Amino acid sequence: MKFSNTYNQLDAVFFQPVAPTPVRQPELLLWNTSLANELNIAPELQNNSALLAQYFSGNQLPVGAEPIAQAYAGHQFGHFNPQLGDGRAHLLGELINNNGQRVDIALKGSGPTAFSRQGDGRCALGPAVREFIMSEAMAALGVPTTRCLAVVKTGELVFREQAKMGAVVTRIAASHLRVGTFQYFSAQGNLDALASLTEYAINRHYSEITSIGSQRIIDFLQAVIDKQITLVVAWSRVGFIHGVMNTDNTAISGETIDFGPCAMMNHYHLGTVFSSIDRNSRYAFGNQGRIAQWNMARLAEALLPLINEDQVQAVALVEPLIMKFSEQYQAAFYQMMANKLGCTDSNDAVIALVDQLLIPMQEQALDYTNTFIALQLSLDDDTHANKLKTQLGDWYQAWRDYLVSSSTATDSASALMTRTNPLVIPRNHNVEAVLAQFEQQQTTDINEFLTILRDPYHALDSTAKYQLPPSDGDSHYRTFCGT
Repeated sequence: MKFSNTYNQLDAVFFQPVAPTPVRQPELLLWNTSLANELNIAPELQNNSALLAQYFSGNQLPVGAEPIAQAYAGHQFGHFNPQLGDGRAHLLGELINNNGQRVDIALKGSGPTAFSRQGDGRCALGPAVREFIMSEAMAALGVPTTRCLAVVKTGELVFREQAKMGAVVTRIAASHLRVGTFQYFSAQGNLDALASLTEYAINRHYSEITSIGSQRIIDFLQAVIDKQITLVVAWSRVGFIHGVMNTDNTAISGETIDFGPCAMMNHYHLGTVFSSIDRNSRYAFGNQGRIAQWNMARLAEALLPLINEDQVQAVALVEPLIMKFSEQYQAAFYQMMANKLGCTDSNDAVIALVDQLLIPMQEQALDYTNTFIALQLSLDDDTHANKLKTQLGDWYQAWRDYLVSSSTATDSASALMTRTNPLVIPRNHNVEAVLAQFEQQQTTDINEFLTILRDPYHALDSTAKYQLPPSDGDSHYRTFCGT
């Protein structure tokens, strides 16, 4: 592994140099071979599980790694905290993958830092394995996401509501720059640091931006907005609910980050929320687009001093971008939903079909994933067609009539739906079953589960085993923050 450390070249106010805290008995539990190959990690190292456990527990630093804890702030459930930062994470450095992309290598659960806020800096095994499962699933589903390279058991206990086995998870990200990173320096009035951070972010993620001056900042804001729209629409396509869309969990790169209290929607309902800490349903499934807009408004606020010294004039320049967010999001959302119905265009007729479908889906608590699978199968299967006619009434025939009137061939519609609608998602009860086995130190079927999740658009031998929703409809399911 050939590490570089470009973030460390910024001013000292951006981070704390700090080494991970060694653990008692590191043991490599999960290793992501395909991701390791993308990172050009040598085969001889990949075959040395003992050394991997040392590196990815934080007990031993790879050559060239310069661990730091990053500083950032953030709005948490709408309330601003001016100083958060990596309280249990260490950025080891950066690698160049086989696509020539610079990526961060970070440990989570690797010990306390100056930003720990009296926390122990550790992670329990369950949340670490959840992040591995969910990030692999999201990547295979085609959703922009951070990835997990490894999970290492620490041989130590962490204490939450009760004693849990400890673990360290290795996260791979395009970067760990967040909206909250910009808020941190803006709130302090440190405009030199804010300007350096913005230039670093542009050079790293948006090098296509060639404008100068205030227009460069505006173009950067628009680029981040575009990425966030793409991300949240992708979440909506597969029924993902983030659970904690705070600005410190909003990555500038447009990747999904933080798989703590996340979950998947089974039966369709805009108000679906599972996070135990989201008591007011701020981050419910149907709110995610609006929250993304709110988060982008917070980024715009942080950038105002770089756009114009006169705040009124700066606001006038960025406000149209934030106001246009809803229009952009709606256009992208309906195009995505059109594709789920086998339609290439999201014209007024298709938008009406989408809206009219979602009403009975919510009223009848129809399974989000399986309903679209059934629609695709019904194009060539009368059994599925007849069942859907009963469930969806006149809507079903209206949809079929539209495909005919728009000259959409059945095989073309079916192919588009197959590419857009996954056969399998990481359903909450299946994820929890695997986590329970790990925590009880039982033999698990995670390899079979991961195999299915890594190929979600094709029917494999065991796919059907993971397609059914839970018998109780997840009515009592709750997720919890991994801290």
